[in-house]
Amino acid sequence: MSLGGYVVRRLLQLVPIALGVTILVFFLIHLVPGDPARTILGNQATTVRVKLLRHAWGLDRPLPVQYLKFMGRLLHGDLGTSLFYSVGAGRLVLQRLPVTLWLIGFGAVLAVAIAVPLSAFAATHRDRLPDHIVRAVPLVGLGFPPFWLGIVLLLTFGLNLGRLFPVGGYGSGFTGHLHSMFLPALTVALGIAPILIRSLRAGLLEVFEAEYITTARSKGLPERRVLIRHALRNAIVSTVSVLGVNIGYLVGGTLVIEQVYAIPGIGQLMINSIFERDFPVVQAVTLVFSVMVVLVYLATDVAHALLDPRVRFD
Repeated sequence: MSLGGYVVRRLLQLVPIALGVTILVFFLIHLVPGDPARTILGNQATTVRVKLLRHAWGLDRPLPVQYLKFMGRLLHGDLGTSLFYSVGAGRLVLQRLPVTLWLIGFGAVLAVAIAVPLSAFAATHRDRLPDHIVRAVPLVGLGFPPFWLGIVLLLTFGLNLGRLFPVGGYGSGFTGHLHSMFLPALTVALGIAPILIRSLRAGLLEVFEAEYITTARSKGLPERRVLIRHALRNAIVSTVSVLGVNIGYLVGGTLVIEQVYAIPGIGQLMINSIFERDFPVVQAVTLVFSVMVVLVYLATDVAHALLDPRVRFD
């Protein structure tokens, strides 16, 4: 099977996944205690006004009827209207989606920047003190919850050490985004870097035992060149899959990090919408999250196949 055919087949698999997500999210969100109309109008609103607003939104109809209306709108590209903001839910998501993509992408880059040199350093000093330190120290950070780690970084570099980084927000312009998003992205990176380090170190140690590495060394090539051009190039294949899986996990994990750093992404939008009982926005964000995860896994599989010619798309 060609690359194009494989991608098309995987994209078609999005349809049943998205359908399943809509069913789960729609009915689960209606199980959350609280009434959107009562939340919007306040506790002092009369019962009549609450009933009128629920009728206007169609919330007084049976859930299967509401779901069919939701799917009818979705098939026409309409994700519904926010009950709280009174604008299209899709518009709200698209406005905040670039912020979340920035956070995930920046965090992945930092994770790779941390993991590659540390893995190479540990693998070239196998079973010695540097190797033990590289293997042990990151695991300590892996045990910390992301929200706790984010608060520590925020207090340390945002308040105590001369306010090196902003304590919240997204910034403006490319350099502003880099500056404002560094601490959140570092929080993301520290969560997945230990896993990448272990994967890449194991891959490097396996590659170091290969015959072509012995041949390269016998030719008198510098150890640095052997590491970069031969060992790292082949060992990183499996790590790409590990990175892809963890990026997919981080798509949902950004909810907490965006809340800690007050980042106006779709994660923060979803948390606020849950508290406000804004059903259409919660459904729209969840659907976008599910599509993002599937696309990340698809990109990971394609990258793995392109890096390793032994992998076939069929």
